[in-house]
Order: sequence, then structure tokens, then C-alpha cells
Amino acid sequence: MNEISVVAGGHRDFMTVRHMVLRGSQEQIGRALAEEARANAGWRPTETDPLINRARWTWFERNWPQHHARLNGVAAAFGVNPNDDTLRLDDISGLPAGSACSAAWCPPPHATDGRGRIARNYDFFTLSAPDLMATLGGGQPMGIGLPMASRPYVITTIPDDGLASTVLTMSDLDGCTEGINESGLAVVLLLGDVASTEPPSGPPQPQAGLNVTQVPRFLLDTCQNVEQAKQALLGAKQYSEGAPCHYLIADASGQAFVWERGTQDSEHVIEATAGPLCATNHPLHRYPDVTRLPEDTPESFHTYERARTLAKETAGPLSGSGLRQALDAVSMPAVPEEPWRTLWRSVFDPAQRTMNVRFYLGDGQYGGARHSPEISFGVGV
Repeated sequence: MNEISVVAGGHRDFMTVRHMVLRGSQEQIGRALAEEARANAGWRPTETDPLINRARWTWFERNWPQHHARLNGVAAAFGVNPNDDTLRLDDISGLPAGSACSAAWCPPPHATDGRGRIARNYDFFTLSAPDLMATLGGGQPMGIGLPMASRPYVITTIPDDGLASTVLTMSDLDGCTEGINESGLAVVLLLGDVASTEPPSGPPQPQAGLNVTQVPRFLLDTCQNVEQAKQALLGAKQYSEGAPCHYLIADASGQAFVWERGTQDSEHVIEATAGPLCATNHPLHRYPDVTRLPEDTPESFHTYERARTLAKETAGPLSGSGLRQALDAVSMPAVPEEPWRTLWRSVFDPAQRTMNVRFYLGDGQYGGARHSPEISFGVGV
């Protein structure tokens, strides 16, 4: 039986966080996701280029059969033919993806209890989509619509025919910003090159392959460890839609790496060494030495400062609480005139198969941010 509950926030807070627990076949899970999006966001399939759509469906069928099956469930939810190439059945929600963010991997030898962990801050605008577009265009926000990040979902899927996982998503119910699966593979998404990010000039243009929020879900569906994830990423077609991202990936054995794509279709695997592996919003393959980072500019969103601070804060042996404090040291301050916040801090324990999240609920009456208690989610198996 499927379950949906509110686990943090509410109508008096900035965000309301829902937790969906979905069981059954991949097709049944896809149908449940589509029905939730239709009920709460008015989402429905959109018309698209049939030539590109057929290429996308073929790619999914060959390379990501779990997602292909879920799309059949979306079609069933709306009573449409899944072979109608004029309809796009994924991108459920359609809000822009990408963010600032900071993340760190603490390997088992560096942890005081011997357990490796990923911790991350998810930093994003507190604006609605129309207000963000107005701001990026040099205008002023008008207070139109709900903030894009105000209705996140935690989604636990327990399929009959695949890996169970728990993911967290700001907007796309068929993608995610981070998650962990039953094998202990954990993935987090971060904006990978803030200097080259382009404001969207129109609706995202789909291609065959994976967009930035599909990459984590693809890995969690198809891989059990870091080595499998490397091979899957090297073999997968990917596209960024103007917001290049990189990914910090770790597994239950204590292995980790960052995946990046660079200029001229270059691909980079940045391996974890003996100490922590940290990422903010610049390409690590271009700036491998944190002591030689450039100074920040108004366009760099403090990415270099956050990287230097995170490296310093994670230098010594770390407890779980120490890792959380390191991420708090680089969180976005609750400044009234700034339209962004650290919307959640998540901590992944691959060996325990858990994701622990503290959500932003609003600014405090006397300054600072209000947060939910940290909530622990398993993978449901």
C-alpha cells in the first residue's frame, strides 16, 4: 500500500515536506508519481517533438528500463498511448533545476566512529519561478506564485523488480537532487560551474539521455557501488540544459568520487584520497588545489570561499556532529535582502542506508533561520 504524509513544515512555514512511500512494479510506481503531480500541481504530459521523443524513449528502454517502465505508468495514469511520440511523459513538474550548494565526503578512516558519510547543504532561491525569471532578467520580484522550493518531496520507492531507494527532490518527481539505495550507494547533485550557468531562455529542451536531475535517480536505479556508477556515467549520454552540475557519489564500502563534465565533452572522475572530498560550485578538475583557488566575484556565489572554509572545517577527524557543523559553517545566512537560503542539510550514512535531513522552515523572528528537527529516512526494505 502506498503512503503519503507531511513530515516537516506546514501552511505557516516556508515549506511543506511530503514523504511518499511507493510499492509495486515500476509501472505502478510511475502511475502513483503522475497521479500525485496531477493532484497537487496540475501537471500533465506536454506536447513535444516526436522525433526527439522517440529517440528518448528508445534510449530509456535500452539503458534505463526502470524509468521506461515508470513512464508507461505515467501514460496509464492519463489514459494516453505510451507510444504516442507527440507527448512527453517525464519531467514531472517542470521547475528549473540547479543550485549553489556545498557537500563533503568523510571517509571511514577520517571518521571518529569509522563510518563514512556524505553531508550536503542544498542552497536555492526562495522565489517563485516568475519572480526568479524577473530577478535574473534585472527586474524586481512581484510575489507571484509559490516559491519553487517550498514543496519538496522525499520519495521512497520499493519496487518488485529493482533496487529500493529513498530520494529527495525540490521539484521533479521523476528525478532528484540526492538519494541513497538499498545497496548503500549515495548520490548528491551540486551546481558544477556557477560561472558558466546560463539563465533559461525558454522551456527546457529534452534530448535523448539524462538531464541533470535524472542522473542521481539513474544511478540509484542501476548501480550498487562506486565502480558500477563510474561505468554507468562513462557510458551514459548526458545534457545540462544550461545548468552544468557535478555529483558526489559514495558507497557502503567507503569509496567515493566526484563526477564532472567539462568543455569539449570531456569527462572527469575525481577520486577521493585519504582525507575528505569536498565540492561546492566550481569544477574540481579545473581547480584541484583548494589552496590555489581564485578570489570570488559577484557572479561566483562564494563558491571559492565556501570551498576553503569547508576544507578547513573538515581537516581533522570528524564525528557525525562535527561533519554537520562543518556544513553549517558554509550555509547561506538568513539575510532578509538576499533571496536564497540553505533549504536543507542532508547527511547520508551509506553503511547504515540512511538519509537524515533538516529542513528550512523560515527566518526567525529575531534573526537566523528556523529548522525542522533532523528527520531520519531509511530505504524501506
